[in-house]
Amino acid sequence: MGTGPIIIGYDGSPSSKRAIDEAGALLSRHRALVAVVWEAGLGTALVDVPEIPPAPIDIRAALEIDKSLYDRARRLAQQGAQLAEKAGLEAEPLVVADVVTVAETLVRLAKERDAQAIAIGTDGIGLTDVLLGGTTRGVIQHASCPVVVVREPKTRSRT
Repeated sequence: MGTGPIIIGYDGSPSSKRAIDEAGALLSRHRALVAVVWEAGLGTALVDVPEIPPAPIDIRAALEIDKSLYDRARRLAQQGAQLAEKAGLEAEPLVVADVVTVAETLVRLAKERDAQAIAIGTDGIGLTDVLLGGTTRGVIQHASCPVVVVREPKTRSRT
């Protein structure tokens, strides 16, 4: 196990909030990085849609979209860090712009920071190969540190 912080993947979903709570319960008083991964350059990709005939790209609009996405990611990371602090972790927000998958980014961060663990939430209900999300599966398969996977329980309707 590494000596660095716990990397917590956060996207604002109920399962990622629960992952923060569980990480705090299991690993309180540890340092944590609450990581929000966003795709830089998405504004340009959205402006340049292949199905639409070529048109001049409005660079200002593309930059505004990217700025808006970054601002949202920054707010999410700050929100996640506040939740982690309440859960007993010494947390700081981290916003990462990347062009690879979220799983690859979290695994890379864990290696770079010599992380003690990665904590992530999932909406899946069990069977790893079938029902866990691609991010969860990718982190489990490639992380060299322990991975804490927290499942958001599904509510069942009673009939």
